[in-house]
Amino acid sequence: MVQAQDYTNPLIVQRADPYIYKHTDGYYYFTASVPAYNLIEIRRAKTLNGLAHAAPRTIWRKHPDGSGAMSQLIWAPELHFIDGKWFVYFAASHTKEFDANGMFQHRMYCIECDNPDPMRDESDWIEHGRVETPLDTFSLDATVLEANDKLYYIWAQKDPAIRGNSNIYIAEMENPWTLKSEPVMLTKPEFDWETKIFWVNEGPAILHRNGKYFLTYSASATDENYAMGMLSVDENADLLDASNWAKSEKPVFQSNMKIEQYGPGHNSFTVAEDGKTDILVYHCRNYTDIKGDPLYDPNRHTIVQPFTWNDDGTPNFGKPVPYNYE
Repeated sequence: MVQAQDYTNPLIVQRADPYIYKHTDGYYYFTASVPAYNLIEIRRAKTLNGLAHAAPRTIWRKHPDGSGAMSQLIWAPELHFIDGKWFVYFAASHTKEFDANGMFQHRMYCIECDNPDPMRDESDWIEHGRVETPLDTFSLDATVLEANDKLYYIWAQKDPAIRGNSNIYIAEMENPWTLKSEPVMLTKPEFDWETKIFWVNEGPAILHRNGKYFLTYSASATDENYAMGMLSVDENADLLDASNWAKSEKPVFQSNMKIEQYGPGHNSFTVAEDGKTDILVYHCRNYTDIKGDPLYDPNRHTIVQPFTWNDDGTPNFGKPVPYNYE
């Protein structure tokens, strides 16, 4: 049985918003926000522990300063393989300045690679530009879900009519960079643990098991208050009907004060080398005394740990595990 101690943690230092995808070629592919927020990189290895020492390859760089869209603050890339091609979804801004509401000015973007090896060369990647939504507001943290022969886009976005920084939405896609349906809001910050310092629902991730789709997300400020929540829906239900989704009232994963693991979140999922054990991937800090804006503190490190399942078929993520490597 796969145990937490089988993995080096932190697996990769100073990599926030981690995303790990195990491809049919047997490799684990890893991408995440880099501390300078200036490029997108991918690394790969045959094992999860191997990612720790795998050489990253830059596949895309931000546009030059002052050049408009995609020129500042490149956040939270995710790597997906759709219909035989590679896609990366990420958020970027045209400025580091806040808007009139005191928020960052990110929008969501997509790049594509049709080479079977997504790490071969930067020139293999083409830009599809912005993924447009009806609201021209702060948006980020997109992921995609292929279900019932349809492709869905799931992301976080600000609605000026709703209190808070961001809610989570879903829409069907026409193609991997274009929405087909109107967005449907699945969750907004409402519980106490979702509204610590900032009212935030962001970082959606999808897990498909036991006849259900589980959607985890992160809430509150990105310090020790950051925590994960979860929605669930029957796999055969209409995913665009918000009433089909059930929301947990309590966080499903949060800081482990006893071992100084603070603010776990912005997670993804993969599977262990045995092909059976589910793995939670997330970032975490090991201190709370953050100088200045937590966003610019680079020490959110990538952690991986196996998790189990409850008798009712829901995931049991447990608690953040201690570091076993410094």
